[in-house]
Amino acid sequence: QVQLMETGGGSVQTGGSLRLSCAASGYSISNKYMGWFRQAPGKEREGVASIYTGNSGTYYHNSVKGRFTISQDSAEKTVYLQMDSLKPEDTAMYFCAASDKKYGLSLESSAYDYWGQGTQVTVSS
Repeated sequence: QVQLMETGGGSVQTGGSLRLSCAASGYSISNKYMGWFRQAPGKEREGVASIYTGNSGTYYHNSVKGRFTISQDSAEKTVYLQMDSLKPEDTAMYFCAASDKKYGLSLESSAYDYWGQGTQVTVSS
């Protein structure tokens, strides 16, 4: 059974940093497309970052470029999201996702097959 477990969320002030982790069990993340998404109350889920674990290629939403970094440790079956210079508008539930498809780097929810339960990030001004 595939499980993705997100950890590392919390509450920080504007300008602070958090590092989210997504640990996979029952699933190899080698040569897979992995993504981080977020959903704020009353808003649709949006993709923020994607990585191809085969070559560590990455793709980011414009709103997080230069502030967020997605990375991976395939041996540990873990994907990370380093979030720096956080803003109140980054407040959301953050989800990890994994894809068995070969669509390429994508920030579309439909490109992903497996999802974690999410971890809350709250940024106060």
